[in-house]
Amino acid sequence: MKLVTLKLTCEELELLTTMAADQLFRKEFIDPKMPGYRPNTEEIRMGKALIGKLRYILDPAAAARRIPTTQG
Repeated sequence: MKLVTLKLTCEELELLTTMAADQLFRKEFIDPKMPGYRPNTEEIRMGKALIGKLRYILDPAAAARRIPTTQG
């Protein structure tokens, strides 16, 4: 998987997250009612995970809640 680095302001990231969540809602609940719609459950799952990551990044208290991982 190729990783991409992108620099955004918090305001830009918040707008992008909101727009992505709105689009995901449309794909999950509105589009299935349209004739000829073909569901893509993997895309919906990945979209939900991505929105979760973006919201986590935007949450200022998220770093305080992060649980340290142990190795061994």
